Amino acid sequence: MPWSQRDAVNEDQGAATGDGHGSGRRAKALPWSAKPAPAQDAPRNPEEIAREICLRQLAVRPRTRAELQTALSKRGVADEVASAVLDRYSEVGMIDDAAFARAWVNSRHHSKGLATRALAQELRRKGVDQEVATNALSELDSDTEAQTALDLALRKLRTTRGEPEQVFRRLVGMLARKGYPGGVAVRAVKEALATRDAELAELIDPDAYEETG
Repeated sequence: MPWSQRDAVNEDQGAATGDGHGSGRRAKALPWSAKPAPAQDAPRNPEEIAREICLRQLAVRPRTRAELQTALSKRGVADEVASAVLDRYSEVGMIDDAAFARAWVNSRHHSKGLATRALAQELRRKGVDQEVATNALSELDSDTEAQTALDLALRKLRTTRGEPEQVFRRLVGMLARKGYPGGVAVRAVKEALATRDAELAELIDPDAYEETG
């Protein structure tokens, strides 16, 4: 083989193996330490994090200020940051404990039949101020409560079996668990029982039960 051709072949082989000295030789890889470090994300604004937490909470259902405060605290948001965000949300109407309390009372009374006492406990657990809760509960009048208690007793009576005294106690107990005072519960059950057995209902004296709450 002519010299020039042999030299060209050797140079090409050296380039492929990295052992040659020709211009086609591959460059050695840079050591790992010489590679550029990946870019670090800048720390996020604490208020931005707090707003995202609040928005996720509010996307599920309306929340009280106390509920949002608890959620922020659990995520480690500083109190001053939480207060600033919650104050702003209150200003724009995204947090409104009074509106929340009114809607809660209306919804829970009509969907679950809860009475004032039970509703007051629920609002307290959600951190609603006592005065705000009282104003919301005042919209639920005694006549509405009495009618709801009767409706509940009639509905339960249709599926309750047993001796009259057992039926009576079960219905009164059901109303008591929903927050109805003793006198309201007994009168409702007596009226409901009258639809099944008027004579039995007459034996029940609602005034013999102390009405509390």
